[in-house]
Amino acid sequence: MAELSQRQKFILTLIIHDYVETAQPVGSNHLLERYRLDISSATVRNTMAELTENGYLRQPHTSAGRVPTEEGFRYFVRQLMGQTDLPANTKRTITHQFSQLGYDVEHWMRLAASVLAHQSQGAALVTSPRPEQARFKHLELIATHGRQVLMVLVMAGGEVRQQMLALAEPVPQGRLSATATRLNQLCQGLDVSGLANLNSQDSLEQDLIKLVGDEITRTSEALAGEVYRDGLTNVLAEPEFAEAQMARRALRILEERSLLEDLLTRTVMTDEVGGVQVLIGGEGTWEELRDCSMVLARYGQPGRATGAVGVLGPIRMPYGRTISTVRFVSGLLSDLVSERLSE
Repeated sequence: MAELSQRQKFILTLIIHDYVETAQPVGSNHLLERYRLDISSATVRNTMAELTENGYLRQPHTSAGRVPTEEGFRYFVRQLMGQTDLPANTKRTITHQFSQLGYDVEHWMRLAASVLAHQSQGAALVTSPRPEQARFKHLELIATHGRQVLMVLVMAGGEVRQQMLALAEPVPQGRLSATATRLNQLCQGLDVSGLANLNSQDSLEQDLIKLVGDEITRTSEALAGEVYRDGLTNVLAEPEFAEAQMARRALRILEERSLLEDLLTRTVMTDEVGGVQVLIGGEGTWEELRDCSMVLARYGQPGRATGAVGVLGPIRMPYGRTISTVRFVSGLLSDLVSERLSE
């Protein structure tokens, strides 16, 4: 990025604030009148021309004002915006909302997506916390009908897997409960390799250990858990996505699991917990994000269970508000996950 003068930084900041608010090209006379600038119209025009020449602004039409380019937004976010924070009363409200939910992970995820969408006016995504190496926490076995048994497996981190089993012969609930109690003692905290080393003389226990191992393997192979979304209509209402094809391309990144996993794997899931990443215009890597920006963060407890939160919107995004919301919500979720894991 070319280094800008103080005047160029000032004019670029004003243009970005105005364009984010109105979605309309910004002219020199408009800047002078709205912000009561104590400089001449010629100076403002020359500064805008310099910013255009350096690639930070563009002119959609010959007689139109200027709009920020992707590079202009990147310079603003990385060099000019500085640290942002949510108002204290907004933080208190969000914290109170989470405090009402107890320890229900699914409710945390849904509320997090709702808060992100509302505060940013973008499309929010939240992935449930997933153990970086799936581990056993608790097992329940419930007799249902005849040989049918419901196996409820809880992973470290809170994820729950359910599977209906068909046993070779009916087993009374008393024996199922006793078997579950023994396995809870034997398997506590074990990953797939630990389970593979367990030996049991009881055929029912042997079968269950193998089934539990298979479930934990499947869990470990999936990067992202359940994906919670909210606010898709916010994005569709933006003028940038009035054209159906552009809207479909923008939302494809949230709807297609393989694309989302690729994005998270190569960006935020390699980052430290608490850090925020901003992707503007796909950064030359993701064609689906060509007309969009995403703000992403990883939350949870490193080495044990982590997930991701993010907001998708047009490149003309209120970055300060969005980044501060993503940072605050990811921090809240990290605290909640740590408390859950310490139980």
